[in-house]
Amino acid sequence: MNVSPVTHSLIAEGLCKRYGDVAALDGFDLAVPPGTVHGLLGPNGAGKSTAVKILSTLLDFDSGTARVAGHDVRGQARLVRQRIGLVGQEAAVDEILSGRQNLVMFGRLYGLSTLDARSQAGDLLASFDLADAADRAVSTYSGGMRRRLDIAVGLVLTPSVLFLDEPTTGLDPRARNEVWQAVRQVAEHGTTVLLTTQYLDEADQLASRITVLNQGRVVADDSPEALKRQIGGDRVTVTLPRRLPLGPAAEALAVTVGVPGAVDSANHAVTFEAGAGVVVLAEVVRALDAAGVVPEDLVLRRPTLDEVFLTLTGPRQQAAATAAATTAAAAARIEEDVR
Repeated sequence: MNVSPVTHSLIAEGLCKRYGDVAALDGFDLAVPPGTVHGLLGPNGAGKSTAVKILSTLLDFDSGTARVAGHDVRGQARLVRQRIGLVGQEAAVDEILSGRQNLVMFGRLYGLSTLDARSQAGDLLASFDLADAADRAVSTYSGGMRRRLDIAVGLVLTPSVLFLDEPTTGLDPRARNEVWQAVRQVAEHGTTVLLTTQYLDEADQLASRITVLNQGRVVADDSPEALKRQIGGDRVTVTLPRRLPLGPAAEALAVTVGVPGAVDSANHAVTFEAGAGVVVLAEVVRALDAAGVVPEDLVLRRPTLDEVFLTLTGPRQQAAATAAATTAAAAARIEEDVR
């Protein structure tokens, strides 16, 4: 991969990190344009946290290169730290202090003057809809409010890049929506966001592009819609009245739609797969209307990121990745023996 640091806020090329015989990262590549939200997905142990720790200068790596906000992660670590924000899985705010006091404290710790820290705190509280609760103890905040304050802390220095490590873990749906809106707002103001999450719908909602990790290797990197298309098109399922013979009805619909259908005898239904489900749905509706048939149910279903995730990181892919790693290791040993 050859990408320009001028056009990308985050660049990783061939990053490797081993813990003994375990490869946490095995040739990890990443390229994230500025002002975007990029999702980093993978099962537990895939290497997500390792990647974030390396890119945020908290962990050294064995080989490869990485640049953040135009600076080399290893050779210019101090400059990198001045340009990034990091929000971990656990809230870093002090519950005894108020929201305003937390932000001022972090501003002072980051080297801002008292006047600048107070000004930045006021701006952030307003931006994250926390102004009304600014002088209340954080212990009285809801989960969503605490998480929004935590993200605000990560923005005290107006970073070029913000790392969000599973920001909505444990939050209820309302609080998750509040955090999602905060993340969108951060990106709209020009900050690049690298988001790791276990919630596939979260990545689908926020990320313009997604990298999927499995056993330390990138197994997919594309937009959410493109990833969904990889595992097939849309599906239209029509459940017919029990009084109609399923076989002949399915055949008649297949002729009209132009694609064969999968018959589900147990549910008295037939499913059609197609690249453009809306077109097939319209054809099915017209055919049913022409025949005077009112279906029991009619559903258009698109592939989900959950299905993509399971397809890319399932047992078969795990076995293939393990086999590839074993073969590579054996080849390396043979080459070393030859030398």
